[in-house]
Amino acid sequence: MRLRVGGVRDPDAGETFESRHARTPRLDPMELALPAWFEIGTYVVLLLILAFDVFLAYRRPHVPSTRESALWISFYVTLALIFAGLMFLLGDAEHAGQFIAGWLTEYSLSIDNLFVFLIIMSQFAVPKKYQQEILMVGIILALLFRAIFIIIGAQLIANLSWIFYVFGLFLIITAWRQAFTSHEDEEEMENGIIRFLRKRIPITDTFDGGKLRTTVDGRRVFTPVLVVFIALGTTDLVFAIDSIPAIFGITESPFIVFTANVFALMGLRQLYFLLGDLVEKLVYLKYGIAFILAFIGVKLFLHALHENELPFINNGEHVLWAPEIDTWTSLGVIVGAMAVAVIASLIKIRRTPAEELPSHIEGDNVPKS
Repeated sequence: MRLRVGGVRDPDAGETFESRHARTPRLDPMELALPAWFEIGTYVVLLLILAFDVFLAYRRPHVPSTRESALWISFYVTLALIFAGLMFLLGDAEHAGQFIAGWLTEYSLSIDNLFVFLIIMSQFAVPKKYQQEILMVGIILALLFRAIFIIIGAQLIANLSWIFYVFGLFLIITAWRQAFTSHEDEEEMENGIIRFLRKRIPITDTFDGGKLRTTVDGRRVFTPVLVVFIALGTTDLVFAIDSIPAIFGITESPFIVFTANVFALMGLRQLYFLLGDLVEKLVYLKYGIAFILAFIGVKLFLHALHENELPFINNGEHVLWAPEIDTWTSLGVIVGAMAVAVIASLIKIRRTPAEELPSHIEGDNVPKS
């Protein structure tokens, strides 16, 4: 049976086209069915791990060694793979694959986020000893922003079938920006916010450890830490807007979307110190990320056509010739794109004289006013 467009009732269906598609939640044809104890336990364990990470960052501020950073990153990666294995055992291979594909996508975007963090730390000359404390704030803000956008995205997907057209187009535009623009626009926006703050809030030019406020000549003023927090928060917001549509192109499960984001952000602090300037030297990384975003954008657009309900496209019928790209194909494309981008960048590093590579970023320079 087919409902006629224009609010006309189908006598057999008893409802209008608009009411059916505006209010009836869309269901994933392969619903993720996991035990409640596993989902609740996952949230509890992840919260405890993040709380412990925050405790370590603030209890013992220091510059992590290469060995320490590598061990922590190995721990978090192993944890993510164990989680994927549990999803396979308790759920199915399809959703375990969706988690891995989503996690890798968010991880690659987090590395790009890391590059902007490096710029911010350099721009404000944050002492390296206190960078991990400030980074933890940036990571927590990233989690909060992404959680908000996950809730919004899940509601949009559940109630508006055409939202996939919007997400797909947005990701293709984002991919173009990623490939052909630099981070200078983001820096300019942050500088504008900082100039606005400095005119209205007393902010000193020097750090006082990792303190947010200090006393200068008997007057309580903010330290540059406040400005760095705002710069990190602005960056987190921009990346959250970009990343959430990307992972919803891989899975429609809010549980997978959230856990993939958490696992991708866990260990980001240690990755910052492990990679350091190498992130800046991975010159082809942005093209790999752009390719992934464009691929997911096309995947979303094809999915929207396949599930089409817009009356001005194919008379409101599904476009049956539109192919559905499966999870394992997506996973192969994501892994392949990142591997090619990283390997090509490393080859360029080996073939390029050291003086022609991006300059070293230091975090202990004299603070800039």
